[in-house]
Amino acid sequence: QVQLVESGGGLVQPGGSLRLSCAASGSIFSINAMGWYRQAPGKQRDLVAAITRDGSTNYADSVKGRFTISRDNAKNTVYLQMNSLSPEDTAVYSCNARYRKRPGGIEYANWGPGTQVTVSS
Repeated sequence: QVQLVESGGGLVQPGGSLRLSCAASGSIFSINAMGWYRQAPGKQRDLVAAITRDGSTNYADSVKGRFTISRDNAKNTVYLQMNSLSPEDTAVYSCNARYRKRPGGIEYANWGPGTQVTVSS
């Protein structure tokens, strides 16, 4: 079984920064795309940023220029550096990973439990 564990959430003042981490562990041959999603109360879960194995990135318009996604393939870990945070960024942030357990095998997808990010003065 593959597990994803997020860390780095918390309470931060408007204009502040946080860095989220998500580490994958378990029966993994290779991880393809990894991404961060967020869900605010009463809203649907939306993509924040995604990154492929070779480093290609994709961002939601609302975070472009403020958030940076990166990954360490050797550690099966994805990061999200969040700068210039505003109250509108308050949400539960979850990571997602698409991976294979063996060469040429089917692709699976797992979610982490999420970490709360609260931006408030």
